[in-house]
Amino acid sequence: MIHYSVMRDVAIENLNLKDDGIYVDATLGYAGHSGEILKRIKKGFLFAFDADTEAISYSNQYLRKIASNFKLIHANFKDLKIKLEENNCFEVDGFLFDLGLSSPEIDNQERGFSFMSEARLDMRMNQTQKLDAYYVVNNYSLEALTEIFYKYAEEAKSKLIANGIVNARKNKEITTTLELVEVIKNSVGANYFYKKHPERVIFQAIRIEVNQELTAIEQALEDAIKMLKIGGRICVITFHSLEDRIVKNIFKKYSEVPEVFKGMPDIPLEYRPIIKLVNKKPIVPSLEELNENSRSRSAKLRVIERI
Repeated sequence: MIHYSVMRDVAIENLNLKDDGIYVDATLGYAGHSGEILKRIKKGFLFAFDADTEAISYSNQYLRKIASNFKLIHANFKDLKIKLEENNCFEVDGFLFDLGLSSPEIDNQERGFSFMSEARLDMRMNQTQKLDAYYVVNNYSLEALTEIFYKYAEEAKSKLIANGIVNARKNKEITTTLELVEVIKNSVGANYFYKKHPERVIFQAIRIEVNQELTAIEQALEDAIKMLKIGGRICVITFHSLEDRIVKNIFKKYSEVPEVFKGMPDIPLEYRPIIKLVNKKPIVPSLEELNENSRSRSAKLRVIERI
């Protein structure tokens, strides 16, 4: 299993790991980040979350070779507060979120994440859930598909593509990834298709809908900030503007004084910032990393600290 964890070293460095700290890898994947955390917290403990059963299985074997002071939790990170409290964990020294798909998920054709290879429309990160890409494509209304494509893909021809899908499925269900790519191409025309490649963002939008990714990010970050110890840090790696905007806005909400209280000599305690931005602008991959892994090109790392 070959998996390259994007911005691994810089993210681990920014966590400011303590040997006896409690840490949460909210996006375990194939344990690239978790493995490095475990190597550095001999007296501490790591909780790691993933909705993907394959990732949990692989990572458990991999991490056992490093240490035993960890617990893997098969759950979406939106439930991290509930799951951590079930494990008697109420305060955490650091959280790491890597919001990208792992390379094995993309490269495994059967999972249906890629628009470049033939597979059944799936795109579920949690293979036990019912909602999948097949259902979205073949059952969502014209209005619902249009909204998803506008909201999650920011695609100019969202309504045209949604209309093309609805018309195509009247004759025959759209069951595979390449069938969907063909429908998208027919909907927008070859010139636009080969110039703009709308299939990239349409697949992204469907994946976000299937896995409810953006609402999960909001819930998890809000909970993580509240569970963070003073001096603890949260590192978040994002891969597209929708994710990054959510992270940026939540960090802004908790790191700034509300406008109405700005300039006041005595700001009420409940309105004072509880976090500070460690990096004012997001950290981006080094040239060396970009040369090693082209999938890191859109990555951004934001870091905050509880104060």
